[in-house]
Amino acid sequence: MEWSIQEIAREAGTTSRTLRHYGDLGLLVPSRTGANGYRYYDQGALVRLQRILLLRELGLSLPAIKDVLEGQRDTSAALRTHLRLLEQERERIGRQIASVRTTLHRTGQGEELMAGEVFDGFDHTVYEQEVTERWGRDACKKGDRWWRGLSAEECAEFQSVHDAIARDYGAAREAGLDAGGEEAQDIARRHCAWLSGTTTVTRSYVTGLAEMYVADPRFGKNYDRYGDGTAVFVRDALTIYAQHRLSG
Repeated sequence: MEWSIQEIAREAGTTSRTLRHYGDLGLLVPSRTGANGYRYYDQGALVRLQRILLLRELGLSLPAIKDVLEGQRDTSAALRTHLRLLEQERERIGRQIASVRTTLHRTGQGEELMAGEVFDGFDHTVYEQEVTERWGRDACKKGDRWWRGLSAEECAEFQSVHDAIARDYGAAREAGLDAGGEEAQDIARRHCAWLSGTTTVTRSYVTGLAEMYVADPRFGKNYDRYGDGTAVFVRDALTIYAQHRLSG
């Protein structure tokens, strides 16, 4: 079975012009083009478009999406990752909805508010839980012990290395460099080398951490202080690097 470009655009809530743009970029090639010039898409193209739209919702740029898709040949594994992220976001939004409903009820009844209820779902402690579930509590504790075991000079040096990396990300973004380009990828390499001082650097660890840089303002501000959008640039660069250079 196949669908015309107009049908796909309507069902996906996008436009034919956008789909043609994706085709020109090599992101979404039609399964065939009719004699009349119309583009048609098969089931495989539908799945690929779904992945493109999911990655767009995560905030990735089109060049970054292309690199991610080229690095993820296992479509089922990629969709399972997307599904896990969507389920986590659904849970977080569900907590926010319940929090707002509680606030409306309590204020409407003149009842006292509980801080834990008001801000449930608005904090990002869920990421701490995710890190523990993905890499284990022992790994988290090990990293904490490592940090506490450093001298003041060692802590300062460790932070200085990261500051230099963050500044270079900011400069690369300001210069309009591609997150998948040679210079940005070299910064990502240095970043991963810096991370390896505290933990085992794997693809899943780096991509998860990269998402946290954008999802959690406490992390993102460390990069956006070198220019708005730097955290997103870091996320894209690390994601591309992890997909092409790391395993696990």
